[in-house]
Amino acid sequence: MAFKVYLSGEIHSDWRQQIIQGCEARGLAIQFSSAVTDHAASDAAGDRLGQEEQGFWRDHKSAKVNAIRIQTAIQGCDMAVIRFGDKYRQWNAAFDAGYCAALGKPYITLHDAALVHALKEVDGAAQAWAESPEQVVEVLAYLMKA
Repeated sequence: MAFKVYLSGEIHSDWRQQIIQGCEARGLAIQFSSAVTDHAASDAAGDRLGQEEQGFWRDHKSAKVNAIRIQTAIQGCDMAVIRFGDKYRQWNAAFDAGYCAALGKPYITLHDAALVHALKEVDGAAQAWAESPEQVVEVLAYLMKA
């Protein structure tokens, strides 16, 4: 069985690479996708449609352009891993979790125990909560067993 896994959330650490490398090391047949993780490029996605003087409209256009990639990836995935870091608020990750839940796409949340209360509704709809990329790899390895 091959899985398509969408990796959502925090972009300021190497958690995605840890999961991808962990799955590659185990020989798991998993295809990963993600939003654009270059923060500046993501913020500027809408600039391709013309410059905006007001930040709201720049963000609005960029969010819509980024949504093309994100919604397509979530709709096409078998499951998602949604990472919440402690340094920044990842409203986009919470939105992705809600989108997954609305579509009936299973997801694993990945975050420290300190965020359990803040993410209780997001975790409540998740199929699993992991505290480390290694735990995510363990779950994926289990799911891939014949």
